[in-house]
Amino acid sequence: MQFDLFDATQNKILEAKTYAEFKEALAKSGCTRCALSESRRHIVVDRGNPDANVLMIGEAPGENEDLQAKAFVGRAGQLLDELMRQIGFDTNRESLIINVVKCRPPENRVPKQEEVDACRPFLKKQIELVKPRIILLLGAVALKHVISEKRDFSMEKEAGTFFEHQDFPGVKFMVLYHPAFILRDPRKKPAMVEHLKRFKAYWDQVR
Repeated sequence: MQFDLFDATQNKILEAKTYAEFKEALAKSGCTRCALSESRRHIVVDRGNPDANVLMIGEAPGENEDLQAKAFVGRAGQLLDELMRQIGFDTNRESLIINVVKCRPPENRVPKQEEVDACRPFLKKQIELVKPRIILLLGAVALKHVISEKRDFSMEKEAGTFFEHQDFPGVKFMVLYHPAFILRDPRKKPAMVEHLKRFKAYWDQVR
C-alpha cells in the first residue's frame, strides 16, 4: 500500500483494518489531494454491501451522488439497478459499487489523470479490503484506469467479456457499458442485457 510520510490523513485511511473503518476515515477526511476537493459537496465512497463478492467500479460521482454522498444514485444508477433487477441481482445486497475517483468532477467531465492518481491509493485499498471474486468495470474510463495497459481499445470488443489480470489474483473481471452511455445511446441496451445475463450465468455457477 502506498503511504505518504507527509500525509498523516491519508495514512490513517490506508491503515484501516476493516472496510467500515476505511469508509468512515475517508468520508470524514476532508481530503484535498486533488483539485476536485474545491468544488465537491461530499466525498462519495460507495453504495451497497462491502461484504459482497461482486465489486462494480465506475468512473466518478455525478451531481446526485455528490448531493447524497452515495455512488450511482442518479439516472445511470437507477438504470443499473433496474437492469440488474431484471436478471435477479440485487445491487445493494449482492454488490458494492464504487468509483475510480471519489469526488465529482465539474460538469461531470471525465476525471483527469492527476485526479485519478491522487485517488488511486483509496481505490486499491477498497479492492484489498473487499476481496471481490468478480469486478465489473463500468465503462471505458474504469477499464483504462484499473487495468493500466488498456489504453487503446474498442468497447464493442471489450464489453461482455471475462478476463483475469496478474495484478488481481483470484479475481474475474468483466467489462460492461457504463449505464450513462446506455442512456445516451439506447441502441446498446440489448447488448448490455446480454452481457449482464452472461455475468449472472457465471455468478450463479461460482457463488
